[in-house]
Amino acid sequence: MNTTNNRISLRLLLVAAVALIIVLAGCGKTIQETTAKGYHHLVVLGDPHLPGPTLAQKEEVLARINSWEDVDSVAAVGDLCDVYGTDAEYAAVRALFDKLGKPLFPIAGNHDYIYETPQGSGGGYNTGSPASQQAKLQAFRQTFDLAKHYYSKRVGGYLLIFLSTDHESFTTGMSEPQLDWLRAKLGRQRNTPTIIFFHGPLNGTQYNFKRYVNKPHSIAQPEETVRALLTANPQVFLWVSGHTHTPPTEESFASPINVYAGQVTNIHNTDMKRDTIWTNSLFLHPDRVEVRTFNHRENAWMPALDRTIKPPTF
Repeated sequence: MNTTNNRISLRLLLVAAVALIIVLAGCGKTIQETTAKGYHHLVVLGDPHLPGPTLAQKEEVLARINSWEDVDSVAAVGDLCDVYGTDAEYAAVRALFDKLGKPLFPIAGNHDYIYETPQGSGGGYNTGSPASQQAKLQAFRQTFDLAKHYYSKRVGGYLLIFLSTDHESFTTGMSEPQLDWLRAKLGRQRNTPTIIFFHGPLNGTQYNFKRYVNKPHSIAQPEETVRALLTANPQVFLWVSGHTHTPPTEESFASPINVYAGQVTNIHNTDMKRDTIWTNSLFLHPDRVEVRTFNHRENAWMPALDRTIKPPTF
């Protein structure tokens, strides 16, 4: 009996050992393939405005991104909710992004927190109370299981910083606690090329193609503080934004005007509440970031908009 049990135990150990070897071989292959690829592919979604119009097109965009095998992550740069950041809108946000099969880095925009939800049939955009704003930011964090609505990630040799709009009055502003966190984070990472994702663009990085472009409530605020932080930290070389719904058909989308303070290139992203949806992809190579634009209606890349941005060296 003992001999039989010993044989069974030995056989089980051999099966387990073989299974472990197979698993380890598979892990090694995955690591080699990731290393051989040589870049991190991050897709940027601008202003989904959920549920909003064109929901079917938005779902198709996520399905296509899921089908791209080389995509490593996705960033959604604010205005995830369509209008007021209501419970119903956040439920729609969760429902859509539950279909995304890639790691997601979301940030909050003005429509996700700052406006008061109208009572009855009234509309309009009235700034909500501090309590209302905090409740909606809490809904944002809970939707994505985030401890904070601003955070950072290391990807290869890059630092990615994700900031959310949370100012009491500026629709595209940052609160003092968030700015203090950003200041400390940049101070500890002076030799790491850094990319910042924020809903509002940097001032003067596009032409005035709409009446509100480059106005106080359409740029990263407080402007003087943002400028001082960036110029004091030359490791920041890319700023990725939404808010102004800048389409690839607009000259401001990819232009020399996108460079801020001679240092930071602003990558503008259009919204998803339209029949033709475009997304930007950042290909993070060790020595460069390649920016490419994809037309999801035509299922085609747009080579004329390809850009290469070199990170600072230290």
